[in-house]
Amino acid sequence: MASHGARGRGGGRPTLEEVAARAGVGRGTVSRVINGSPRVSDATRAAVEAAVAELGYVPNTAARALAANRTDAIALVVPEPETRFFAEPYFSDMLRGVGSQLSDTEMQLLLIFAGGDRERRRLAQYLAAHRVDGVLLVSVHADDPLPDLLAQLEIPAVISGPRSAGETLTSVDSDNYGGARSAVEHLLSGGRTRIAHITGRLDVYGAQRRVDGYRDALREAGREADELLVEPGDFTEEGGRRAMSVLLDRRPDLDAVFAGSDVTAAGARQVLREAGRRIPDDVALVGYDDSAIARHMDPPLTSVRQPIVEMGRAMIDLLLSEIADHRPPASRGPERRHAVLPTELVPRASS
Repeated sequence: MASHGARGRGGGRPTLEEVAARAGVGRGTVSRVINGSPRVSDATRAAVEAAVAELGYVPNTAARALAANRTDAIALVVPEPETRFFAEPYFSDMLRGVGSQLSDTEMQLLLIFAGGDRERRRLAQYLAAHRVDGVLLVSVHADDPLPDLLAQLEIPAVISGPRSAGETLTSVDSDNYGGARSAVEHLLSGGRTRIAHITGRLDVYGAQRRVDGYRDALREAGREADELLVEPGDFTEEGGRRAMSVLLDRRPDLDAVFAGSDVTAAGARQVLREAGRRIPDDVALVGYDDSAIARHMDPPLTSVRQPIVEMGRAMIDLLLSEIADHRPPASRGPERRHAVLPTELVPRASS
């Protein structure tokens, strides 16, 4: 059997035609086998794969991509500072889901940070040159210009969470409203009556929906939301500390806190302990994400699990579908897809 470095008839690399001749099939059949098409019989597939191995044929992916006007590359764009990306488990879980779903394809994944104006300008130039086939946009704020830029450039894109109820780009999100409701209902069922909420960044639609779920759960239990118990946060640990300090000063009688993320809950817990409040005896605490932080806190943190890894996988599936649909985004009509994955409350000792 020839080694992987076998030469073709002309002394160069083996060609697709030589593989077809060795396998006794047509060139198109070889192409279908190499590209993983299911429209090939098992016997034919085996013959082609044997010929590929014997000749040491290596597909010229660059040439294929050029012929198809494609780059075989996808950009995962994070419009946040790198420090936040590496500090919050949400991003690493999202990256894990994206990477695992992309591993069975020939696509390359580029991780791009765009947390500042200079980085955004550089990214805009990069995207305008159409150096990627599609973009995954994670952690999108309401005033972020990147989604509109992608639509203008007619680059297939999927975002993690819509910017508003009228989102025009394909999106994948978790049930933020339902997750927040389940957190508050859990606290109410435990006899808590003065439930505070440290929000996420309110220019993020998902954080707004969690506030809606918080308020509606209280209202349906016969308790109007006390706005003195709601304090804006930013999903960070420092934001949790800052908001918790404000809440304790304003409403020292609070007996529960629903935090916008596990990282935020960790900051809130620190302030509660410094103030001499026992968790959960004096103040029950619930987070959001069900990250490793929740499991390793003392006491372990009750948290709303959102399927972040699965969200990453779903984003890839939708993006590959968008890339396969060669029509410009503006001509596809209103069939945009918005996938919403379920959340689940995971009770632990903190509540």
